[in-house]
Amino acid sequence: MEVVNVELGERAYPIYVGAGILGELGKRLAETRSGKRVAVVTNSTIANLYLGPTVTALVGAGFDPAIIQIPDGEEHKNLAWLAFVYDRLIDAGIDRGGAVIALGGGVVGDLTGFAAATYLRGVACVQVPTTLLAQIDASIGGKTGINHAAGKNLLGAFKQPRFVLSDVECLLTLPQREYVAGLAEVIKTGAILDADLFALLEEELPALLEQDRDLMVRVVRRCAQLKAIVVSEDETEGDYRAILNFGHTLGHAIESLTEYTTFLHGEAVAIGMVAAVRVSRRLGFCDDQTVERVTRLVERCGLPMEIPGDLRREALALAMRTDKKALGGTIKFVCLEAIGRTKFERLTCEDIVRYV
Repeated sequence: MEVVNVELGERAYPIYVGAGILGELGKRLAETRSGKRVAVVTNSTIANLYLGPTVTALVGAGFDPAIIQIPDGEEHKNLAWLAFVYDRLIDAGIDRGGAVIALGGGVVGDLTGFAAATYLRGVACVQVPTTLLAQIDASIGGKTGINHAAGKNLLGAFKQPRFVLSDVECLLTLPQREYVAGLAEVIKTGAILDADLFALLEEELPALLEQDRDLMVRVVRRCAQLKAIVVSEDETEGDYRAILNFGHTLGHAIESLTEYTTFLHGEAVAIGMVAAVRVSRRLGFCDDQTVERVTRLVERCGLPMEIPGDLRREALALAMRTDKKALGGTIKFVCLEAIGRTKFERLTCEDIVRYV
């Protein structure tokens, strides 16, 4: 097991990364001095795979866990299911000394984190991500929230976890499509922050697609390190942290317009990244080789690259206008200058659609 630290003063916390470390959960939670009554929030799919070992680890460390189960899928990250979680937390008697544990992917992590941030004006939260996307991105940095009909993650709060525990063996049970979708966020991380990581992906992609354990630990750890650095510098996305939105501006619009049922989040981000690097080239910020490297790596993963033809330009622009990051009809758009180097450019939503 390896440890990456998110340096946030009094809110600092560790990220544990390894293979076969889920059994450490109870021990690590005990180190936070949490109360014995805790809640585990998960979904129906993950419950069948990892709820048993999770409960065993918690009970073995002296905890009394209540189980809260929600359906699987992005379409359930909404007010109705947030209210359901609140009701179950109240029924379980979780008090301010307890903790709420998110066991699952990004949807479970976002919804659980938001519930923990607002229940009793805030209780401790622990993230146990079970998807690649969640292990390298969603579980780190304290962004929590739910979707609204007008857009993705429009309701939320910053809530840093007590710790994150990422067991890469959980990735072995992911459907191939979901695992590959998570690779989009790995590509994003390398493209914007680490040319060496990007080159590693280009060289070792076949082994990563085959889920080589040592390579997965290496990649998850490095992505966690990079995300931790960004979060430590800009916790609440006042400026620099917006770099992580590369590919997400159009990606979120596509997700919203397709009602979260057509593309997985990583697939929409992949489309958004290809669009963003093309916009960067149109604006003269990067060269053709940079466009080719990003596009080629996305293609080799088998991820989608093109905006669906039935999505009208006007609808895309409107969806971006309602994005929580829009300000006065413009977006601080993340452009690529080279692999590992970015540039912010303030663009109107109509400009983005036109350049794409």
